[in-house]
Amino acid sequence: MSVEKKFVAEGITKALVNEYLAEELERAGYGGMVMNRTPMGTQITVYAEKPGMVIGKGGKLIRKITRDLDRRFHLDNPQIDVQDVGRGDLNGRVVANRLASSLERGWYFRKAGQSMMRRVMDAGALGCEIVISGKLTGPRSRTEKFISGYIKHSGKPAVDLVDRGYSVAVKKLGVIGCQVRIIPPDVRLPDDFRMEQPAVPAPAPAEEKKPEKAPAPKPAPEQAEQPAPEKKSDLDQLLESEPSSEPAPVPMNEPVAAAEVEADEAPLPEEKADIEQTAGEE
Repeated sequence: MSVEKKFVAEGITKALVNEYLAEELERAGYGGMVMNRTPMGTQITVYAEKPGMVIGKGGKLIRKITRDLDRRFHLDNPQIDVQDVGRGDLNGRVVANRLASSLERGWYFRKAGQSMMRRVMDAGALGCEIVISGKLTGPRSRTEKFISGYIKHSGKPAVDLVDRGYSVAVKKLGVIGCQVRIIPPDVRLPDDFRMEQPAVPAPAPAEEKKPEKAPAPKPAPEQAEQPAPEKKSDLDQLLESEPSSEPAPVPMNEPVAAAEVEADEAPLPEEKADIEQTAGEE
């Protein structure tokens, strides 16, 4: 068998096993399965709202399922692990089964679709799309679509990030298909980005202003060289060293002492002798 045919055969087997488990575990709230091949055999993880009903009384139901997987689908040593689906409102398969069950009980399709979509969005989903197709109100088939939030329809994100579920509601007029697509709240979409504000740096502490240095004084311009004084003769030096014999002038505004006046008016010795001589002759 070629590699291409092997992958195709494994895909067909996986789809048949999923359909079988959905039929057998419908009352237990089947939420999907994951199949992995290991050296010890085929590991199958089943998600359900009620894990106790999957196991059955004393493990009777799970042994029956294991035996059917081995005989009908020829799986190598199948091993089934049952886990709780968690929040059923965010699982596409569980919501589709609930919607189909509501339609079978007679709910109006618009009321059922809006109610299920509201429950999904209240659970925190980023987006939800519900498509109901079939004989809803008349002899002709029609399709109704309910959309809320953000949904990817194409590309790799639509395959990897969107949880899908499908179920069928059987009514008297015919079957009604219910398709549900949900984007869980913990999914990071490739086109989702946020712009962060740049961090504002803390203001720097005010620095003390340092005293400004006084500008250096400019060098004084060099004075012009004065001519060397001429050398004086010995006679000039002698005249300058002798004290002046002339009396100092007396200021006009100062009163002259009486003794100084009398001294000035007193006759000189020569004049005194002449006066005495004339007096003797007389």
